[in-house]
Amino acid sequence: MLCHLSALAGYIIPFGNILGPLIFWLMKKDQYPEVDRQGKEALNFQISLTIWVIVSAVLILLLIGIFLLIALGILQLVMIIIASVKANNGERFKYPFTIEFIK
Repeated sequence: MLCHLSALAGYIIPFGNILGPLIFWLMKKDQYPEVDRQGKEALNFQISLTIWVIVSAVLILLLIGIFLLIALGILQLVMIIIASVKANNGERFKYPFTIEFIK
């Protein structure tokens, strides 16, 4: 659950959305197989989201990017909450629209 919730650090620290899950995943991936799976999911989603934010920032020139950035912010917050609750209940969660960088 902490792998998912630590992504909220991105609201305080630049790239904290990637660093938070990365730190928890690296610390506990060898001890708990579920932390390994969920940590990879959280990292892949946050890396994908960062790429989408960069693309949306470029699309601000076409005025589409503003709406995309708002939608991505809402998507990130909702998905983090859902993933955290499911992980806390012992369920596996797979983020939608995620590119698998870490397998």
